[in-house]
Amino acid sequence: MNQTRTAEATIHEVAPVELHRAAALAETVIKDTTANPAPLGLMGFGLTTVLLNLHNAGIIGIGSMILAMGLFYGGIAQIIAGVMEWKKKNTFGMVAFTSYGFFWISLVALILMPRFGIVDASDKNAMAAYLFIWGLFSVVLFIATFKMNRAIMLVFFSLVILFMLLGVGDATGNHAITKIAGYEGIACGLGAMYIGAAQILNEVYGRKLLPLGEF
Repeated sequence: MNQTRTAEATIHEVAPVELHRAAALAETVIKDTTANPAPLGLMGFGLTTVLLNLHNAGIIGIGSMILAMGLFYGGIAQIIAGVMEWKKKNTFGMVAFTSYGFFWISLVALILMPRFGIVDASDKNAMAAYLFIWGLFSVVLFIATFKMNRAIMLVFFSLVILFMLLGVGDATGNHAITKIAGYEGIACGLGAMYIGAAQILNEVYGRKLLPLGEF
């Protein structure tokens, strides 16, 4: 009987120690050591947005350069960043990067499919609806940025304005509005590039080299 009680006491003493060791081991195994994918997504979005809106502003024409950037860097690179954000359990980053990545791919498809005779080109009302619905989607993400920092908040605010201006420009056929949207879009893209650069440089130098306006 005494031996049984001694054995039970030993089990009760050892069990918490073993559980603590198991928890520590599990924490070590699942610890995330992967790189931050946000700069990749931000640069993919920012660079492509600047180039497209140079076209909207009437500075350059649309051609293979913009379409290639939209397909590969604005599209595929952002989707890769979104998948990496999913592994980091970052819902906002996952939704934003994958969604805007597929936005760029769909935009390239809207331009190329009619040229290959796959489908008819969308009329101005269809394109306006396309841009307005992406603007509405961006409003949701803009609200989420209230809990982040001022830099990302300004980028998403300017993105909402960009989609709305482009939608109005397409719906009315007013090239002046589209041109204004182009310059506003250049600022939006440069803002995304700034945030991406800040995240890269601040991590490399181990200090806030470029501020983001944390709340």
